[in-house]
Amino acid sequence: MAVTKGQGNPDWTREEVILALDLYHAFDGKIPGSTDERICELSRTLRAFPHHSDAAREESFRNPAGVAFKLQNLRSVSTGRGLSNTAKIDREIWKELGTDPIRTHELAKIIRYSTEAVVDLVSDDVEEEFAEGKSATRVHVERERSSKVRKEVIAKRLRLGSLECDLCGEAGHNVEPNLRNSMFECHHVLPLSMIGETKTKVKDMALLCASCHRLLHRAIAMKKQWLSIGEAKKQLFI
Repeated sequence: MAVTKGQGNPDWTREEVILALDLYHAFDGKIPGSTDERICELSRTLRAFPHHSDAAREESFRNPAGVAFKLQNLRSVSTGRGLSNTAKIDREIWKELGTDPIRTHELAKIIRYSTEAVVDLVSDDVEEEFAEGKSATRVHVERERSSKVRKEVIAKRLRLGSLECDLCGEAGHNVEPNLRNSMFECHHVLPLSMIGETKTKVKDMALLCASCHRLLHRAIAMKKQWLSIGEAKKQLFI
């Protein structure tokens, strides 16, 4: 019976399976043994995930043999041959990304980068999770909360005119002028999987009122797909 989590180990997460699928694509279906350095490297990466710190103390957790076994599971999903009791998450990820190695690799790069970026964060107050996964969502939110970027976006908008929400058009004219800036938050116009690891730029940001920003994040998380500002205007308002 195929068991992809290992006895007593946490289930594989979406992000972990995407990393495994990226390696599977790189091997082109020809899976080497557990001593292969690329398999060992992925094992080290998975064991370093911050949200698995307790489990990673166990020798069996995401060890090279377990990683190689996961690749065999993915091959079974791909070919329909071999192991029959594959995990649901493997089948879901394969259905979404199995025939798109380029997209898989893009997401894998973001997951690796975002996991490294949040390793020292203690709090986790992100309520919604985007399709890229939990770690990338956290980095996305952290970037949007950057006070420096927010000040630059607001300063640019004021130079061009007045402040208003790009989604609902709210300008806060009934709010005390010296408090009006507090209504607005920054939002990436593109997901991290398209922006990549580069520094956040003002041109990458939309300006939303706090209500619309929360609404849009929840819609993206629920739909598991990115919504542009234009798409959000059409889909979120009756």
